[in-house]
Amino acid sequence: MTYPQPPQLQHQPPVPPPPPQNGLGTAGFVLGLVGLLFSFLPVIGVVAWPLVILGLVLGLVGWARADRGRATNKGLAIAGVALSAVGLVICVLWAAVFTKAASDASTALDDLEAQANREAVLVYEISGDAPGASITFSTYSDGGSAVNQEEAATLPWTKEFTVKGLFSGGTLSASTGAEGGTVTCRITVDGVEKKTATASGPFALASCSNF
Repeated sequence: MTYPQPPQLQHQPPVPPPPPQNGLGTAGFVLGLVGLLFSFLPVIGVVAWPLVILGLVLGLVGWARADRGRATNKGLAIAGVALSAVGLVICVLWAAVFTKAASDASTALDDLEAQANREAVLVYEISGDAPGASITFSTYSDGGSAVNQEEAATLPWTKEFTVKGLFSGGTLSASTGAEGGTVTCRITVDGVEKKTATASGPFALASCSNF
C-alpha cells in the first residue's frame, strides 16, 4: 500500500538587506571640501557659495540617512556638514568685506565730487611799513590758472578771489624796494589763515605758497 507523500516545502533564500545609501553624504563631503578651499580666494571664491550651500544640504540629508540606518558613512556626512558650514561662514565674511569696501568707495567718490564742485573764498593780503611793494600773485581754479603782478604804492593791499575744484589755490609774494621796510604776506581760505611770511630790508622778499 502506497501512502501519499507530503508536499515538499521550498525554502526561499533570505532577502539581502538593501545597500547603504551613502551617495548623498559622500557628495556633501566632497562639495564642502571643494567649497571650503575656494572660499579662501577673494574673487574666484564666488563659486564657493553654491558649493558650500549644496554641500551643507546634502551633508545634512546624508547624516539623517545614517541616523535611520540607511547609510553607513555618518562620520563622512558630519565632516561634510562641518566643512560646508565653515566655508559658508568664510563666504559671508568675504561678502561683508566687499560690501564695506564698495560702500567706502562710493562715499569716497561722493566726497571727491563734492570737493571738486566746492567753491572757496581766497584772500591775499600784503601789509607792513614798507613805502611800497612789488607784488606777484597767481591763482589756479577749476583747471585754469593766472599770474599777475602789481606795484603797490601804499600798504595794506588786498585781493579776493573765488576758487573752485580739488586743486585750487595760488601763490603770493611781495618784495620791498631799495627803501627797505617790512612786508608781510598772508593767505586765508574761507577766513582760515593758511600761510603767512614776513621779510624786512631793502629788496626783501616775503613769499606765501605751498598751502
